[in-house]
Formats: sequence, C-alpha cells, structure tokens
Amino acid sequence: MSALPIEGKDKALPQLFVNDGPLAPERVARLKPSSPDEPVEDLRARLHSDGYLFLKQLMPRADVLKAREEYFKFLSPSGVLKPGSAPVNGIYDSSKDTSAFPGIGAGSTGENSRPSAEQAQLFVDLAIQAHREDWYAETFCRNTVLSAFIARLTGWGDKTLLLRRSLLRNNIPGTKAIGVHYDQIFLRWGDLSNLTAWCPMGDISIDGGGLIYLESSQELAEQFENDFSERAKESRFSETDSKNAFNSNMLSNGLLSNDPAKFGQRHGKRWLASDYEAGDVVLHLPYMIHASTINYSPEDVIRLATDIRFCDSSRPYDKRWCNFFDVNDGV
Repeated sequence: MSALPIEGKDKALPQLFVNDGPLAPERVARLKPSSPDEPVEDLRARLHSDGYLFLKQLMPRADVLKAREEYFKFLSPSGVLKPGSAPVNGIYDSSKDTSAFPGIGAGSTGENSRPSAEQAQLFVDLAIQAHREDWYAETFCRNTVLSAFIARLTGWGDKTLLLRRSLLRNNIPGTKAIGVHYDQIFLRWGDLSNLTAWCPMGDISIDGGGLIYLESSQELAEQFENDFSERAKESRFSETDSKNAFNSNMLSNGLLSNDPAKFGQRHGKRWLASDYEAGDVVLHLPYMIHASTINYSPEDVIRLATDIRFCDSSRPYDKRWCNFFDVNDGV
C-alpha cells in the first residue's frame, strides 16, 4: 500500500493504518526523541511527564542486529523468509499465505493459543522457543548498557530486577496489529514500580508496524483502572479475577480496544508515531496507553521488536513475570 503524505506542523508523516483503518492526519504527531546523554534528572522528569522516553541509539546497534540475525536464522525452518535473502534483513516470503505465520501475545491470538495448521504451529512454536535461547534471553535481554541505564534513570540501583517474561514479537506485513492497552493491565499482581523497555530489533520504517503512543494518556488509563476496580467490587469478583486481565470488564484478550483510530478520536487525543532504528529504545510507564500500526513495509520487512520489563525488587512485583513467555500462561 502506498504511503500518502500527512502535512502539518510536524515533519510530514505517511498515512498510517491501524486495525480499524487509517489514522486521520489531525490525530497523528511525532514522538519526541531524547538523547541518553542528557542529564538524568531531565530525562526522568520527561518520562514521568510524557509517560514515555524515546531514546535514540541507547543500545549498541551491532548488538541489536546480531540478535535480529539469530532470530530469523532460528525461524527460517518455518519458511517465513524470502528465499535467498539474508536472515538479518528479515524479508518476508510474500508468495506465502500470511495465515501460516500468526503473531503471538495479547491482541494477536486471543489468550495465546497455538494454531492448528502444521506450518503455523511450527512458526509459533519456534517464535515461543526463541524467548529461551541464550542469544536472546541471556545476551540481548541482559544487555548491560540497557540495564545500567534503567538502574540510573529510575534510581533503583542494585534493586533493579529484569523480569524474565518478555514479548518477542514479529509482525508479518499486512497482518493484524496490536490493539489498545496499557501494561499495568497485565501486571496487576504487583504495584506500579515497573518500567517497560520497548526495543525495536532492527530498523522499522514509520509505516512498518512500530508502536504508537496515545498522547497524555496516563490519567485516562488510571481512570480506566479505577473504573475496572469499582466494577469488580460491584460484581463481587474474587481477588484473582480482579487482577486477571482476561476478565468480563475487558475484551477477551485483555485489551481496551481493537480499534485505535476510534479510540483516539473518542477520547480526543492524538497518536504519536515514529520510525525507529536498531539501537533505539522507548521506555514507557505502566499507565501509558499504546498500540501499533499495521506493517505496510513496501520492502516486505518483518517488524521485529521486544518488550523487556524491569521492576524495583524491593517493592511488590508480579511474580508471574519471572517465568518465560508461554501460551496459556494466564498473563
């Protein structure tokens, strides 16, 4: 699909698409980039004010591209890659039916169930197993540059804990994008002392399926959470049900909405978007509402990114996130 320019006071943006259609030009703006070299006090204040911190080239680019290469080499037996292409490029074999390559995680396959088709099952099983491979779980997720920055920014120091459960997601061109949510929905067994590092694993063009953030949305998310808590009391939910993202107050996949365009318009807020480079990291707070665009990469580049989460180990945290991601894990 061709990219149409969006004009405005921000640098021109292409037409972006989400699950429920195009985002209106007046409902889109750019994320504000920050440098990791800025004073930590300024960065901390910006994070808490905006709900996110878009850090340019925080992680070594070579480290990110190495992990990307290992991932697509690992998934290559599924047949997802264009024949003859280099794994690090992650080029989708567009002659294949996209149904053979379903996504994983909330908003993709309901409550993280395995597909029945043989090729699709192989693809999903490899994508799940990738979370446990040393090149990802030990080398990429434990990148010392990232963890040291988190410890310094938050002030948690040696209390900074990496939560083992992460969401290493691929997004095939033209397939369903991630719906509207905030992370605390899925981490309710702990308090608010958690921070997500969204890491693009490769360059992602602005129309290539990257994350989008709902501008100034933290207060709105808190209102949703308070409303869910009140409704849970009225419905006499058990403590377990109240903390479960997959309850009758939410969509079946734990999301606020599958329709980002309508959601942003209904609440009178803009979606913030950007292109991303390998090495960039976006940190976001538990109540920052976000989603993703549909990957319409003209070069058929598979969007690959991961959500790595950290917490203050001295405060209550969601112990379910100490295990590797798996299907039907209830999170």
